[in-house]
Amino acid sequence: MQLIAVAAASALFGGATSFAQTFLPDVLRPFANSASGWTLLTAMVVAECRARTVPSAVFGAVSFVALVLGYQIVSGLRGSADEQTLFLIIGIVVGPFVGVAASWFHRDGWRALLGSGILSGIAVGEGVYGLVLISDTTGWFYWTIIAVIGLVLLILTARYRIHNARGRVLLALVVLAVGVAFFFAYLAAGQISR
Repeated sequence: MQLIAVAAASALFGGATSFAQTFLPDVLRPFANSASGWTLLTAMVVAECRARTVPSAVFGAVSFVALVLGYQIVSGLRGSADEQTLFLIIGIVVGPFVGVAASWFHRDGWRALLGSGILSGIAVGEGVYGLVLISDTTGWFYWTIIAVIGLVLLILTARYRIHNARGRVLLALVVLAVGVAFFFAYLAAGQISR
């Protein structure tokens, strides 16, 4: 039953992001068509399930795929259909990691460290990507906000969930590693989609 709820909620959110592109102010419009925006939506949907690790990985993949399909269907109905095969593949590959991160975010110890590190790293990585490579066409505001949200998540996790210096250093390293990996993976995805 949770799997159906995840798919339905995510498809609705995906469709809503297509509509959101028509009414969000320019400074927030990237949320409706960004990896960080869909990561946030997927993390919220999966976290709401409060499931264990393996189901959360499945929910993450299903959520990302449903987001893409919902977006694609509504965009088609609006007359601006486009091919989303690359993002379906990305969703299948990355979705399980986001699902596990959302599940682990509520746990303690190393699971909280990795869950928070993955989510924070995606936000920081896309924020940097947006600021460095596309802010001239999309503006800087959203990319700055999403990077700051990632850094605030890092700080709050380090302060309230990680109770030793070694764990805090590891958390920062996970955020850095995920952010750098995201930056270069998104750069490569942009080259592929051209």
